[in-house]
Amino acid sequence: MTDIAVLVSGGGTNLQALIDAEKAGKIPHGKIRLVLASNDKAYALQRAAAAGIESAVVSRKNYSSQQEYDQAIVDVLKAHDIDMVILAGFLSILGETVIRAYPDRIINIHPSLIPSFCGKGFYGLKRRQGDRSDRASGQ
Repeated sequence: MTDIAVLVSGGGTNLQALIDAEKAGKIPHGKIRLVLASNDKAYALQRAAAAGIESAVVSRKNYSSQQEYDQAIVDVLKAHDIDMVILAGFLSILGETVIRAYPDRIINIHPSLIPSFCGKGFYGLKRRQGDRSDRASGQ
């Protein structure tokens, strides 16, 4: 069985889809063991609690460097014996420490077409003003 951590920052709609898929037997070789949030107010934490999934919060603002933040994430993942990481609306950038700790074992669920609709200002239901149709039409 593959032990999975889902990293989140907000509402957790993708997390809920994963929880539902697991309950429906659509993830037969994996089990969501941990939800790690970058934000202690993320509604995804309530979804995790309702599903009986352990959670943790690792907030970037609590660390003076990217490397310290990355190491804190790795420490939490290793403490829970996580095999695979799924980024499901995780708005913090992961650095080399996390990537090297989980080579070929990180999946990023991205809610839009990349690279047309991603980057600074594009997250959740938010988008930059003036960019909504220009990018889609190539203008």
